[in-house]
Amino acid sequence: MSKTGGGKQRKARAILTPTEAILESISDGVFTVGMDWRIMSFNRAGEEITGVPRQEAIGQRCSEVFRSSICGADCALQQTLKTGKPVIGKTCYIVNANGDSIPISISTAVLRDADGCVIGGAETFRDISEVEALRRELEGKFSVGDLVSRSPAMQRIFEVLPAIAASPSTVLIQGATGTGKEMLAQTIHALSPRSTGPLIAVNCSALPDTLLESELFGYKAGAFSGANRDKPGRFALAKGGTLFLDEIGDISPALQVRLLRVLQERMYEPLGATRSEKADVRVIVASNRNLAELVRSGEFREDLYYRVNVVRIELPQLDRRKEDIPLLIGQFVERFNRLQRKSIQGVSTEALSLMMGYHWPGNVRELENVVERAFILCEQGFIGIGHLPEELRSRGISQGQDQAARSVHDLLDIEAIRTALERNSFNRLAAARTLGIHKTTLFRKIKKLGMVLPAPISREREQ
Repeated sequence: MSKTGGGKQRKARAILTPTEAILESISDGVFTVGMDWRIMSFNRAGEEITGVPRQEAIGQRCSEVFRSSICGADCALQQTLKTGKPVIGKTCYIVNANGDSIPISISTAVLRDADGCVIGGAETFRDISEVEALRRELEGKFSVGDLVSRSPAMQRIFEVLPAIAASPSTVLIQGATGTGKEMLAQTIHALSPRSTGPLIAVNCSALPDTLLESELFGYKAGAFSGANRDKPGRFALAKGGTLFLDEIGDISPALQVRLLRVLQERMYEPLGATRSEKADVRVIVASNRNLAELVRSGEFREDLYYRVNVVRIELPQLDRRKEDIPLLIGQFVERFNRLQRKSIQGVSTEALSLMMGYHWPGNVRELENVVERAFILCEQGFIGIGHLPEELRSRGISQGQDQAARSVHDLLDIEAIRTALERNSFNRLAAARTLGIHKTTLFRKIKKLGMVLPAPISREREQ
């Protein structure tokens, strides 16, 4: 080819149609595929996000270029071509040319020719790495392990949890049913020096006393009728790790004596054994009953109470930490999306308002069950009021309806204001702009809601 011909070709390529010019100027990646799933067009932003040059991408199958977490049966573009309905804002990961995992948000549409016939599909994708980094940063401030909370009561627990986990001392966790006592025990174990060892949990209220004793300490062959071989107990199985005794307030006085000896001497005897064995375990106990009151009533030994009450953690009921409901819902939605391979985007404002006004007698466990039930009924989009159980809809705001409604509104305001402030390093003026209100309105709301906030992060401190 002559130099003159090459120059004309470059000049022709530089002349873009208005549509091509727009696609080249936007920050979202855009590509189109034919019915054979081979890429027909690929814009500049697509090159930058994936690290794959346009000339290499065009002609390849899209799965070979993107290597996405949803390629295959979960392909959003495939879903669009089957149903004719677009997918909007679905999040997933791709692997770029350097082998790095990049979080993206995608939207899809059917591609038609001038006669309206389907000839392929189009997809836009946006790099949300900064958004994900901000989300992880914010989550880090309000989470320890799998526990998430913004409430002052839980934040005080989070502050001392690393020190508690590092200690070998016995821990007593008290809280109503469903407040997350076992999850807290799992977190303590995961943060402890014994994290490489096993975590063995025993529900003391679920077993009769004689069976519970053999479960805890094990037995030797011939210890009783039917004991044909040695069976290790939970203390033996938890060797080098942690033993979690849930609902310890329900064990009998006789078993309390045996447990006291183990905690004092760190030795135990399996049933039918002739010598003691070492209990190389860290013990965490929990109860939904007030052990101090059980001591006063004579149902729980005082010496055992003081032995297990070395470090005590009181878990508040969900009704006393309602500011955590949006966080917990987000955590459950993410988990059930992963388990059920769905893409539920969250909970609608109306449904969230109703959930914030409910008293949650079953605490966090009940909230998790409600979200799981909603996942069965909700196929896509947002969980709405119609996906919530009838009991919650009818009793969400019962007595003192006006006062409860105002309380729900205030909690939602606090959540929105706090999120805006966190995203703007607690700069009040910037947060007001984010919320679309005047700064004096924001100051008035903060004062009215009684919010205590840290000082703004100055430019000097940021630098």
